[in-house]
Amino acid sequence: QVQLVESGGSLVQPGGSLRLSCAASGVIFRLYTMGWYRQAPGKQRELVASVTSGGSTDYADIVKGRFTISRDNAKNTGYLQMNNLKPDDTAVYYCNLAIGGARFWGQGTQVTVSS
Repeated sequence: QVQLVESGGSLVQPGGSLRLSCAASGVIFRLYTMGWYRQAPGKQRELVASVTSGGSTDYADIVKGRFTISRDNAKNTGYLQMNNLKPDDTAVYYCNLAIGGARFWGQGTQVTVSS
């Protein structure tokens, strides 16, 4: 079965950086588009960034220039490098794999940006 496990969330000061990881198992990771989503309290889950099996990336406008998505298919792991973090980036961050018509989610990792 497909399992996704996120890690790397933490409390960080504004302007700081974090790198989130998403370890995948039970799936041929390299074949599928991976996305990072986030959900802040009282808000809908939103797409932050995605990377296709071919390595093409896409970003939400609000994170362009600050966040970088990447993947290491040999390690079945995806990453989200987040720089110049802002309080509005505070949310639970989830990774996602789109496999056919199904979407698989991890349990999420909390990112809190606060002084």
